This record gives sequence, structure tokens and C-alpha cells, in this order.
Amino acid sequence: MSPASKRAVVVIWSAVLAFLILAFGQGVWGALLVGNLATTPAIPWAAPAMAVVLWLMWQYLGGRWWPRSTSETRRSYLRARRVPGRVFAWTMVAGVLSIVALTGYWIAMFQLFKMRANVLPDISTYPRLTIAVVFVVASLVSPLTEEAAFRGYCQTILEKNFRGPVAIVISSILFALAHLTQGFFPAKLFVYFLAGLVFSVPAYFSKSTLPSLPVHILADMTFFALIWPHDAARRLVWQGGADAWFWVHAAQAIVFTGLAIVAYRKLASVAGAARIAESAAQ
Repeated sequence: MSPASKRAVVVIWSAVLAFLILAFGQGVWGALLVGNLATTPAIPWAAPAMAVVLWLMWQYLGGRWWPRSTSETRRSYLRARRVPGRVFAWTMVAGVLSIVALTGYWIAMFQLFKMRANVLPDISTYPRLTIAVVFVVASLVSPLTEEAAFRGYCQTILEKNFRGPVAIVISSILFALAHLTQGFFPAKLFVYFLAGLVFSVPAYFSKSTLPSLPVHILADMTFFALIWPHDAARRLVWQGGADAWFWVHAAQAIVFTGLAIVAYRKLASVAGAARIAESAAQ
């Protein structure tokens, strides 16, 4: 088998594992939520049930239980290793700046290109407790499953066979393709690709899936609560012209991208120093 063929197999294998993990997590949550709302909507039992599923999934992917022959491989693929506080802190700084940039890109893209809005299920008629619990758990399911799938298993495999930047780009492309369920809209997929970079870069620098988790959770909560509910009402610039808010969001995207890049460079330095200190201590 030629080197090119071997690399293609690696990409396909990493993608298969990522999409299997994603399908499991999202599929179980969807089934539990539909069953909960259809039977006893006043009692949000799907939330604690999903919390148990997520814990079991994370434990298994991290190397627990049978088969023992794959335990070490699973642990290394999930790479849920602890990192120094400074690495977490700079990941959060870079992540928050990136989320602000991403919201700017998303809103600007929705005013430049005609796209289907991300319509969220209407649960406004259900009890407030159920709505609150569903919102919180929904903001946890995707980050936990997607970080394990794409920044854990997928990117770890890719990093063993490609240079770091190439592995990051491939995993981010696969992450964007995972959102084709929202329709084939290149502008929307581009923003998801950028989001993949936001989560993948810290995983590469720190060699851990943990630092990006709170960033991903915050990003999902931001889009669930503040961005997606308003997408359907956004006006296209070529239908009514570009208003002041369009230019504000475009500037927001550009300025905060620059700030995020500076923060990621600092993160690279901090994470590199932490790895050197860790190696010296061993």
C-alpha cells in the first residue's frame, strides 16, 4: 500500500470512529428526550439518565472495562489528561475571544447568504423546570460527545500520521461535515470549520481534550440562547442593504479573530513550557 493510500485509510478510520461516537451520544439523547416529552414532560428524567450515559461513555472511551486489550489504546485516544491551570486559563481566554468572533461570522454570513435557520425544537409549552434542564443538558451532550469524537479519537489518530496543522485541519473539516444535518450551506459549514479550529488547536497544544470542553459548552450555550433563535429574522444585505449592525458584526468577527490569534500564540507558549516541565520532572 502506497503512503498516500495509508494516509487515506487513516483519515477514513478516524472519521468512522468519530462519527460512531457522535451518533451514539446524539442518538441516545434524542431518544431519551423524545420519550420524556411524550410521556411525562413535567418530570425531566431524561436529563439524569443522559448524565449517566455520558459518564459511562466517557469512562469507556477513556479505557475502562472490557476488552482490556484495547484499554490503553482507548485511554490514549480520548487523552483526557489533566493540564496545568495556566493552560486552562489561556484556553478560556482564547476560547471566549473566538466565540465572540464566531458569533460575528455567523450573523454576517446569515446576512450575506440565504441559509436555513437552525430551528430549535419548540418546548416553550413545557414546564419551566423541564425547559431549563433540557437547555443545560443539551449544552453538555454535544461538547462531551464531539470533543471525545473529534478532538480525542479522531485528532489523536491523525496527529500520529500527519503534521499537527494538517491533523487540525482534517479534524475540523470532519467536524464541519458532521453538521451537514443542518443542510448543505457552504457559509454555515465554514463557520463550523472555524469552530473546529477553535476546539482543535488547544487539544493539539495541550495534548488533552479537557481544556476545550468548557469553551465548547460556553459556545453551545451562547448559540442556543442568543444566536440561533434570531436567525430566521435576519435580513439579507442584498435585499435591503447593509445596515449598521451588519458592519458591527463584520468588524466584530475580524477584530476578535485577531485578538484570539494573539491568545492562541500565548497558549502555545504556555502549553509548550508545561510539556517541557512535565518531561523534566519524569
